[in-house]
Amino acid sequence: MPRRVLVAFVTFVVAFSGGAAATARPDSAPIATRLARALAVPHVRASRSAAVAVELTEGRTVFARHQALALVPASNQKLAVAFAALSLLGPSYRIETVVYGEGELVGAAWNGDLVLKGFGDPTLSRGDLRALAFQLRAAGIRSVTGGIEADESYFDSRRTGPGWKRHHYLNESPPLSALTVDRTRFRGVMSTTPALAAARHFRLALRSVGVGVRRGVEVGVADSTAEQLASTESAPLSRIVGLMNRESDNFTAEILLKHLGAVDDGAGTSAGGAATVRRLLAQASIPLTGVRIVDGSGLSPHNRLTAAALTAILVSAWRSPAVGPAFVQSLAVAGISGTLEDRMERGPARGRVLAKTGTTRESSALSGYARGRFAFAVLQNGGPVSHFWARRAQDRFAAVLAAQ
Repeated sequence: MPRRVLVAFVTFVVAFSGGAAATARPDSAPIATRLARALAVPHVRASRSAAVAVELTEGRTVFARHQALALVPASNQKLAVAFAALSLLGPSYRIETVVYGEGELVGAAWNGDLVLKGFGDPTLSRGDLRALAFQLRAAGIRSVTGGIEADESYFDSRRTGPGWKRHHYLNESPPLSALTVDRTRFRGVMSTTPALAAARHFRLALRSVGVGVRRGVEVGVADSTAEQLASTESAPLSRIVGLMNRESDNFTAEILLKHLGAVDDGAGTSAGGAATVRRLLAQASIPLTGVRIVDGSGLSPHNRLTAAALTAILVSAWRSPAVGPAFVQSLAVAGISGTLEDRMERGPARGRVLAKTGTTRESSALSGYARGRFAFAVLQNGGPVSHFWARRAQDRFAAVLAAQ
């Protein structure tokens, strides 16, 4: 790790830990007793709940309940995806979008078609397409005799994650594709044909910089002989993972999962990405008994994680110079940002707990770090689970750790 990055991370951790002194007098009861009390709430079944807290420096487990119980993790699933993506690709990794030309340049005219190919950038925007259009104009192109092809072949054509409920489509995530612009929105409406919408955006971007396109748009695949004419890159992966975790963005998680599969073994599918995540977790010695990776977002009720696996991911990320800074800083901060902005707004947890939330009908979860001293995970399932009481237990559990 470069020295300036290491220094920045250490500074961040020191600020996050809030110093050595606690602001409130600690309870005289053992920490395990206080954590058990924190979890004692009505309407949440202890038999379908799990919690673990681990001291980061020494690796000592200070609390464990049903740590190997396989539970639906909701959006805590994103922690596994974030860890795998940062481990395989690195925080500085960027995702390309490329314009290919099928034909040849004759004077100022491209005699043939242009192909806009996506490789799974979930943040691709109209501004990026305008930058591509300017590159083509700078190359001397003033007109295109053919049309625009949209190539989304880097991923499969499935628009949802495996096992999703019908209402998840469009409501919880835009349609999935390797080529999406502005999260598939075109003229203010979410498109169910993302690649075509992207091609229409690109045609308009070309027109805005003075490059006319004679024909329309269609979905296609770039010829193997096509010439690369322009390209753009996403923000670094660290920023994409931050967007995914802090705001619990389902779309970004699913796109990253497919991208992992495509990069790792050429399978741009949810199943391919899930296999990659599982392989990388195993490589990091994460306990996988009971773990089932199905999608990236946690929307699928078929996912399973354990509190032991989640805390192992957190500890492994924390101790990794390559993964740790981006992973830790991707999390919401209690009482301050993301999905924790309106939780733990007072007391010892505010600003001292960094964590990933998780919420579905049958699951509530909170996993992260307290004061830079502990990693913890709380998973609670029900049919449905009481979100009010589950979150109260989670927040109290985190507050006990933050007060240490």
